[in-house]
Amino acid sequence: MANSKRVLFQKRRLRVRNKLRKVNAGRVRLSVHRSNKNISVQLIDDVQGKTLAAASSLEPSLGVIGKNNVEAAAKVGAAIAERAKAAGVEEAYFDRGGFLFHGKVKALADAAREGGLKI
Repeated sequence: MANSKRVLFQKRRLRVRNKLRKVNAGRVRLSVHRSNKNISVQLIDDVQGKTLAAASSLEPSLGVIGKNNVEAAAKVGAAIAERAKAAGVEEAYFDRGGFLFHGKVKALADAAREGGLKI
């Protein structure tokens, strides 16, 4: 029996996250979630179990509500880099989840790097 897309996505997400945890122990995780309508990102400290900063395309201040394109992802990436500096985070590892590093996810990562966050 063939696996559904959801099951394959979950397997891919867990595989990526487990590999990253082994390599980047003690660092803050930059976790990305992309839906059909929005994109969001969080800086998570896994040791304390707390979210340090977050940004989403749902925020009115970014001016991209209802848009899920590369430009919106770039604005969210720039916003998370700015908020990471305010939270005192300079370095994080990029957890793309089960999403491919292409298009919107890549644009978000590049904008965060340009904003000064070391990924």
